[in-house]
Amino acid sequence: MSETEALFSVLRQSADPDAVAAIEALVRDGPDHALCRINVIDFAKRANIDEELAIAAFLHAARLGIFDLSWNMLCPGCGGVLDASSTLKTFDRDKYDCALCACGYEPTLDEMVEVTFTVAPRVRHIAAHNPDTLSMVQYFRQIFWGSGVDLPDDETLAHQFEEITIDSIELSPGEKATLSVQLPTEFVIVFDPVTHGTQFIDVKGDATRERQQLAVVFNNVKAPTGTVELRPGPLRVSLENQTNRRVLPGLWIAGHALHELLGRRKSFLTAKRLLSNQTFRDIYNTDTLDADQRLKITSLTFLFTDLKGSTQLYERVGDLVAFDLVRQHFHVLHQIVAAEAGAIVKTIGDAVMATFPTPDRGLAAALRMREAMLDINKQRGSEDLLLKIGIHEGPCLAVTLNDRQDYFGQTVNMAARVQGLASSRAIFVTKPVIEDTRSSQILEGKGLKPTVQRAALRGIADETVVYEIP
Repeated sequence: MSETEALFSVLRQSADPDAVAAIEALVRDGPDHALCRINVIDFAKRANIDEELAIAAFLHAARLGIFDLSWNMLCPGCGGVLDASSTLKTFDRDKYDCALCACGYEPTLDEMVEVTFTVAPRVRHIAAHNPDTLSMVQYFRQIFWGSGVDLPDDETLAHQFEEITIDSIELSPGEKATLSVQLPTEFVIVFDPVTHGTQFIDVKGDATRERQQLAVVFNNVKAPTGTVELRPGPLRVSLENQTNRRVLPGLWIAGHALHELLGRRKSFLTAKRLLSNQTFRDIYNTDTLDADQRLKITSLTFLFTDLKGSTQLYERVGDLVAFDLVRQHFHVLHQIVAAEAGAIVKTIGDAVMATFPTPDRGLAAALRMREAMLDINKQRGSEDLLLKIGIHEGPCLAVTLNDRQDYFGQTVNMAARVQGLASSRAIFVTKPVIEDTRSSQILEGKGLKPTVQRAALRGIADETVVYEIP
């Protein structure tokens, strides 16, 4: 048995067998570019596998060394990768600049950080392991753009590059070259995907026969993007590579064809979703963020639960029986949270704090939790497990507290306070949860009609509109 076969044999013991089979087939038969920065969501769709099972399988595979996991900071505009790392700990800047879009962005974990998987060299060597050997088109496909850019097949992509490119060249380290081109009356961009070096050319005015000159230097300094005005006609571009890597500068026409190429997107695995994944927390929980990091999330759903009358429960049935019941309740909640694409952040006594990427997954989990507790009580012929549940959605900070990846902010506080309003049967949620389209569909499908009320929450200045789900 080869090392790779042995690794997949171990993987089958911890991940869904259909997901493992699909991954093994991809590693064995897939083209090189399909094994670089794999988009797990797209992979699951193509393989007809549940997304959560696919994510869990890739996480276990990365833990075994079959794949290298990468966190990639993306430009929301062009979809380019502004920074990439094997850990979130390196993302410590207040702003990330995209030279191609001439914009700066405050980083968030929602749509600006993707998580991808690249096959490890020990399992299979692919061209992207040596990116300086890739052609220009493949460099853009596999290295420059993130996995959320919906690119066509290689032949079509090459044709589209020909349509937008006036001229291009490959420069070795320290090499200089000159391109002689004819400038059209268009907005033109000189761009290198390796250094992200950019020069904008605003071509306007009357055409000229005089040869115009432009010098562009590529180095490791992230200089501000500049714009020069030139006239339609001949241009001599002097290019110099001052880096220790090959660069791939080209002159692009920034017209409809380029915008159409950059505009096609597909879903991808975001950092927010991965941090709210139970398998990820189980495997990587203690090694995600530095203690001083504060990474923003614009929207995350928090669910808090607590057992009502747990003290009386211990008195009524005794410590041993009560402990087994509480442990059973934790096990059931853990299963439900994971099944709804969520993760348990922590337990506090008999209470649980969980996160979900969207409000509907949190609401679905809450309804399943309530039914599960009713089933346990029915089996016991008692009302021993009375679960109080509260849900709220909003912005927060991803942080490390007590050596654990955690969350901080008013959204977390409100979710905990809302849970405090709940009785043993009702679920209390806030307006953002109720107004979510998919949450509304869940309630309508179950024939549940929330009742609205205003409540004073401890630590919150104004009264809050909350909804009780009977």
